[in-house]
Amino acid sequence: MSSSHCFQNPPKLNSGIHVAGTVQELGGLGSYVTGSFDSKLALILVSDVFGYEAPNLRKLADKVAASGFLVVVPDLLYGDYADLFNPQFDRDSWRKAHEKGKAWEDTQPLIADLKRKGIKSIGAAGFCWGGGVVIKLAISSDIQAAVILHPGPISDDEINEVKIPIAILGAEVDHLFPAERLKQVEEKLSSRSEVESFVKLFPGVTHGWTIRYNDDDEATVKSAKEAHQDMLNWFIKHVK
Repeated sequence: MSSSHCFQNPPKLNSGIHVAGTVQELGGLGSYVTGSFDSKLALILVSDVFGYEAPNLRKLADKVAASGFLVVVPDLLYGDYADLFNPQFDRDSWRKAHEKGKAWEDTQPLIADLKRKGIKSIGAAGFCWGGGVVIKLAISSDIQAAVILHPGPISDDEINEVKIPIAILGAEVDHLFPAERLKQVEEKLSSRSEVESFVKLFPGVTHGWTIRYNDDDEATVKSAKEAHQDMLNWFIKHVK
């Protein structure tokens, strides 16, 4: 995650926005939970570097839950979010402390807990840093479908090992995952007929746009809503 795009436009965590869910502990993780366990279908949303308290992320969780899913946003960063306003914040040290393989391991008790509570099918979406966690879930047999939005680095080996339906939604302006890389990934996935995939480039937006948009930026908000709907459609199709 060498690109500064990962760390741009941090959310205001104390915005006081009204949300429908509650913070609960699932699988040992503090999690924002919205929707009903009666659904039997769950979605896990894995945050970017700014963590699970981001208001736009919780708004999106509520929106998806309204379509009939139980939605869980786990705190896989354990409260240690990227803090650009702290002059002592060291990006390299932060990255080392939050290795995505470890975060993937930490999802295992969460998934087991959801299954114990009667959940029958699970999808996962990851945003930037969270996309690195979700690609590892997509390589395993832990979930039924994956969506990655404005990804962080994804290797060719990881793409070649994906086992489940996967959608990747990218920004036109993205130093971390540029359009050329998105095209390469699309070609690799298309060559794998055993894995259903969907790759889409969103013009005129930058990395992080789906959850770091400003409400007064009408064009970006419209594009974010389109990406949200694409994500939801993918899960409706494959998590059932």
